[in-house]
Amino acid sequence: MKIFCVGRNYSEHAKEMHHDVPEEPVIFLKPKSALLVPNSNFYYPQFTNELHYEAELVLGISKNGKFINESQGWKYYDKITVGIDFTARDLQAELKKKGLPWEKAKAWDNSAVHGKWFPVTRDFMNTSIDFSMKKNDVVVQKGNSSNMIFSFNKIIADISQYFAINIGDLIFTGTPAGVGECSVGDVLKGYLGNEQVFMLEIK
Repeated sequence: MKIFCVGRNYSEHAKEMHHDVPEEPVIFLKPKSALLVPNSNFYYPQFTNELHYEAELVLGISKNGKFINESQGWKYYDKITVGIDFTARDLQAELKKKGLPWEKAKAWDNSAVHGKWFPVTRDFMNTSIDFSMKKNDVVVQKGNSSNMIFSFNKIIADISQYFAINIGDLIFTGTPAGVGECSVGDVLKGYLGNEQVFMLEIK
């Protein structure tokens, strides 16, 4: 199982992070060990003092494929939820400054969280999908799939030019503006539309 992640897929998020808006999908990976087992505790990692949340729509891959045409991308996923791509922001900044890879800041154990899955159809995926996240019952991020720079189908097509996608893989499709810091004791809740799909307390 692979976890694909898309960076800078919302222009407002790219701007808030002082990055250029990309001309093609920015792809990075997390290992299987990055996935937090459902109903497990999430512990603030000891190697960072600046843990950031990034709420994202997450796709579940349902079909194996390689070199997929964008128009056929919808055939390769059958479920959707909201998740968090956790980032050790201080560590990431330090590694970037040195020109080093920054997997340690993004791909550490339990750095990927996802909520309850919802089945999808082709018609459903052609609609705009609202999602949001609350921190301590205050909305901190709101997004809509129509504001993504690269659509779900485009992301799948691009990934498949470099990596085979397989049943069980996950795609975190990018975070909107509003990323921020979280602390021990904070409670994060993710919503797909009006439906709560996860609740996570930082231990």
